[in-house]
Amino acid sequence: MAEVVSPITRQVTKQISTNAALSVITDLKETEDCLIYDRHGVSVPFKSLYEDRKSVIIFVRNFLCYSCKEYVDDLSKVPREALEDAGIRLVVIGQSVYHHIEPFCLLTGYPFEMYVDPERCIYQKLGMKREEKFTDDGAHPSPHVKSGLFMGQVKSIWRAMTSPVFDFQGDLHQQGGAIIAGPGPKVHFWHFDMNRLDHMPINWLLQLAGVKQTVDFSDKPKIINV
Repeated sequence: MAEVVSPITRQVTKQISTNAALSVITDLKETEDCLIYDRHGVSVPFKSLYEDRKSVIIFVRNFLCYSCKEYVDDLSKVPREALEDAGIRLVVIGQSVYHHIEPFCLLTGYPFEMYVDPERCIYQKLGMKREEKFTDDGAHPSPHVKSGLFMGQVKSIWRAMTSPVFDFQGDLHQQGGAIIAGPGPKVHFWHFDMNRLDHMPINWLLQLAGVKQTVDFSDKPKIINV
């Protein structure tokens, strides 16, 4: 796919938009000094993620959410060399306390950068949605979520019950999103999720950022002809 040569500074959705009042996100100046925390509890300003290179930044709902877990499962399959060849930084941001980062990375196999915004400073300033909105326009749900609603919720409850610290690992009503930004505060693309299944397809997101390699996220066994 050809490299994106002009910034996309609007909400892109797989649904027919019914909210014409969505503001356009053109830069991250209002959020650049919000603090995020790494797995050790060390704080850094949000702007450090995109100051010197283009970054794909994924905001997830909460670490117990089954759809977020399965989305990050697939993010973990992105080859590091594909990101390095394109000069892209891949970052996930959650909204729990920092000590949930390490277990979530181990659970999903996610090898890239992950931070938390426990006060939801960035979520709120960017206007990410709270509560879920579903439509009947035939939109396709996330291709990265393999579990149905019932089994997904069962898995989430089980993880909560077996967690060393019983909490919800974030605001259950907060939705996530995806941003491509940098170098500097300019936003090239943004998408704010309407509900737990409204994720941007990962290959589409990476190609918009300039990654040329397409990743196979299928769980089906490969057939090798001999």
